[in-house]
Amino acid sequence: MPLTILDGPMGTELARRGVDTPPPAWSARALLEAPDVVRAIHRDYAEAGATVHTANTFRTKRRVDPERWADLARLAVRLAREAVPASHRVAGSIAPLEDCYSPWLSPPDPRPEHRELARVLADAGVDILLCETFPHVGEALVAVEEAVATGVETWVSFTAGPAAELLTPAQVGAAAREAVARGAAAVLFNCTAAVDTAPYVEAIAGCGVPVGAYANAGRPEHGLGWGHEHDAPA
Repeated sequence: MPLTILDGPMGTELARRGVDTPPPAWSARALLEAPDVVRAIHRDYAEAGATVHTANTFRTKRRVDPERWADLARLAVRLAREAVPASHRVAGSIAPLEDCYSPWLSPPDPRPEHRELARVLADAGVDILLCETFPHVGEALVAVEEAVATGVETWVSFTAGPAAELLTPAQVGAAAREAVARGAAAVLFNCTAAVDTAPYVEAIAGCGVPVGAYANAGRPEHGLGWGHEHDAPA
C-alpha cells in the first residue's frame, strides 16, 4: 500500500513563528491577521515532502465566529491551494464543535453545524474532508455522515487525548469499523503522544481502509509538542 505523507500542525507552527493564536478563534485568527504566514507554513510542509495539506479550518465554525465562519473557511482553503503544488491534495478540517479533549462537552445535536461546514468546504473545492481529533465517537460518526453526504472523499481521525485516557484502543477500533460502514475512506489516530499511539493504530489496522496516525511528539509532562494550552489545540 502506498505511503501518504500528511502535513504537520498549523497552530503550533503559527505560534513558533510569532503569530498569536488566542481563544476562541485560535489558529483561525491568523487567516485574517497573518495570511502570508499561513501560506508559508503550507509551502514549507510541501517542500518537506507532504502531499496532503489540511486547510486551516479547525476553528472556522459558527459557534466561534457567527458572522464570518464560512468566509474564513473558504479563505483557508484558498490559502492552502495557493501555497502547494497543483498535484497535491487539500483537506478541509472538521473538528469537534467544542473542546477536542472534553468529549463530555459534545452537544446533543451536532449534526446541523457539521453539515454546514462540510457543505461549505465541499463547495470550496477540497479534495478530502478530514473529520479530525474526535474523542467523542458519536459526534465523530455524525461528522462523517455529513461529510460523506457531500460526495467528497472523507477521512476520520480519533484521539484519546494527551494522557491517552479518553478512548481505549478497543473503543477506537470499534469506532473505526462504524466510520467505515458510514463511508469513511480512511481512518487515522491523532493528537496523542507518539509513545502511546501504536496500540491505537493496531486497533484500526483491520478496518478495511487505509489507516494512519499523526501523533504528538511526547506527553505533556515531557514538554514535547504541547503548549500550556494543550487542552484546547488549534
